[in-house]
Amino acid sequence: MSKKTKFKEDDFIDEAEEQDPIVQALDTFFDEGLITNVLYEVKSGKEATVYCCEAHPSTGVELLAAKFYRPRQNRNFKNDAVYQEGRVILDSHARRAVANKSRRGREMQFSMWIDHEFEALTALYKAGASTPRPFARASSAILMEYMGDQQQAASALQHVSLEREEVYPLFEQLMQNIELLLSCNYIHGDLSGFNILYWEGQIKIIDFPQTIDPRFNVNAFSLLERDINNVCRYFARYGLQRDSLRLANALWRKFMNAEL
Repeated sequence: MSKKTKFKEDDFIDEAEEQDPIVQALDTFFDEGLITNVLYEVKSGKEATVYCCEAHPSTGVELLAAKFYRPRQNRNFKNDAVYQEGRVILDSHARRAVANKSRRGREMQFSMWIDHEFEALTALYKAGASTPRPFARASSAILMEYMGDQQQAASALQHVSLEREEVYPLFEQLMQNIELLLSCNYIHGDLSGFNILYWEGQIKIIDFPQTIDPRFNVNAFSLLERDINNVCRYFARYGLQRDSLRLANALWRKFMNAEL
């Protein structure tokens, strides 16, 4: 008997399609009573594909975003080692498999990459950062808060033209978030207008799998300064001029002196 798997409330797929990791992850979210429908694809890139999902009433929200990760070899980061430095794998067998780059090791590293983003989102959301609220994690996906409505997703800040009165408050909000991340021992490491979402005057920072712990990564300051420089460059288009190196130095000094 061919096994049937529920993909939408009134849709079924056959056993062959069931092996699709996206379908498997969606099944998990359906089975956990978190989503009731998949509305549309929001974005598809080399690292991940995001879908807008109709949330189950028990979640307390109308929509959720399901982010599905592509295998590690398809990611666009040119040098994973910069971000992986300082991450400790306690299990010796897992550590050896990852170091040997065996099939099992690659699968484990892929899973750890997703775990890392889910853990970062959870910690930062609880700390009050402007990040999506995480709801659940599946084998190759994370279900999180959605920005937008049933017809349209939030835009990347990079593609938004801000009103004059929004510029300074949003810049300050982002700088406060960078400081909050640092106080929680996180540096985003890839922050720019492309992974800051904007919707009706509100912003959310996304994409956290590459975040680093500044206590254990020798690249910490350079990544912090790059994040701040990218934010400053975006806001410079509105005439807001800030010295990113000075801001990074001041923030790093506070971090090193345990003043955050």
